[in-house]
Amino acid sequence: MIRELKTLLAVAREGTFSAAGDKIGLTQSAISAQMQRLEAEVGYDLFDRSGRTARLNDRGHQMVVQAEQLIQLYTELCTGTVGPQTSIKFNIGAIASAQSYLLPEALAKFHRQFPDSRTRLVPGLSMDLTNLVDAGELEMAVVIRPPFSLHSDLRWTTLAKEPFRLIVPRNAPDLSWRELLMTMPFVRYDRKSLAGRQVERFLRKEHIPVRDVCEADELDALIRLVALGLGVSLVPQAMRNRRWPAAVRVIDLGEDTFHRDIGLVHRSKRNMSDASRSLAHLITDAYGAAQPDEK
Repeated sequence: MIRELKTLLAVAREGTFSAAGDKIGLTQSAISAQMQRLEAEVGYDLFDRSGRTARLNDRGHQMVVQAEQLIQLYTELCTGTVGPQTSIKFNIGAIASAQSYLLPEALAKFHRQFPDSRTRLVPGLSMDLTNLVDAGELEMAVVIRPPFSLHSDLRWTTLAKEPFRLIVPRNAPDLSWRELLMTMPFVRYDRKSLAGRQVERFLRKEHIPVRDVCEADELDALIRLVALGLGVSLVPQAMRNRRWPAAVRVIDLGEDTFHRDIGLVHRSKRNMSDASRSLAHLITDAYGAAQPDEK
């Protein structure tokens, strides 16, 4: 069964039987035969099959997690390096603003609870990280909520709702937010990011023409550019932004305010290990504890 489990991991990593076969030197039919033998051995389906495509189902994703642990134990037994405890290894995705604020606090508590664990923070854009969770390469990820429904294997837990504000240089004219957007240079949130797409949809909905002067994806860079007088920008008031720079003036959009949802993408709780569920709870609790301070 070890060979079949290793093939299962290759399928989970590569996404398809064909790609897995190319990676490990087997034909697609050989991969399919191995997976059928594995399913017969465990007594249940690991894939949802439609035509010539096969996609890991909930039990399949759970089997991948267990297979990784079994193969690690098997390798240790073969090499004589087996120890008294097996290390827990998690890859966790996070957008840039999450990595520097509440996530480190949750990870520190997690490592105190599970001292033999190892974690790796993987940076990236929200859509890319969501896809990596779906592919089984990440245990979970803190991201901006995507504008589409998640795959049935995934779950969404909202952590925070961050309102967008117009930020302008301190010496900007005393005009309405619409007039400032139309008359001053615009420092734009990168349109490849989900937040940048939200800004673009807002400008189109409000029929506001802007004069782009710079485009960036990093929130701190956008704020700094405005503070240096380059122009104005629409940015989310991230939970970590308790105080804006003195050189920046913040303007509320009033009834036109729009938000971005920050949340945790993860597998269904029944397909998560105890350690994984504990980490998810710690991340949720960290954001929940911070909410009263953000009013």
